[in-house]
Amino acid sequence: MITKLLGVKEFRQNISAYYKKSLKNNWQYVILNRNEPIFEVRPIKKNATLEKLHADVAKAREDYKAGRVYSLEEVNRKFGL
Repeated sequence: MITKLLGVKEFRQNISAYYKKSLKNNWQYVILNRNEPIFEVRPIKKNATLEKLHADVAKAREDYKAGRVYSLEEVNRKFGL
């Protein structure tokens, strides 16, 4: 992944164009304010979040079948409720 540096004003004025370039070219941007990095922007694959959710649900089902669960009382105790 290539990293590009951008000023905050330039990024703010053309955010849609940079979004499209980021997805198309797999670029990430480091946004600068007075030559100080303030945040980074990088593309997220559309299905990556859904795939992670699917994997998390599958793991939770395995844990449930194996009996690795907590009772409501245990959860409340753990969180101090």
